[in-house]
Amino acid sequence: MAKSEPDRVAALQAEVRQMKEAMASHAVVDQAIGMVVALGRITPDRGWQVLKDVSQHTNIKLRNIAELILIWGRRGDIPAEVRAALEDALDRYGPTQVPGSEEE
Repeated sequence: MAKSEPDRVAALQAEVRQMKEAMASHAVVDQAIGMVVALGRITPDRGWQVLKDVSQHTNIKLRNIAELILIWGRRGDIPAEVRAALEDALDRYGPTQVPGSEEE
């Protein structure tokens, strides 16, 4: 049986809400990757890996980790557990050499 017009409208409205939420989440994650890239002097791909790593080690959703990192950038506070996981991940994924220094 085909969906009624109100059912189709409701389904489309739900889909639009989901797409808006996904776009907002993507923007938050991208901004957090940018902060991690600047902080750790790493590539965006490694920044993504750092976020995933922190999320996995803290058992906090990646979007929430991204939000915490953005709040940290604005206010200067971050949960100790997240900070420790971020520092560990940056140690693992960070550059082995400071960019711009002479190679040995």
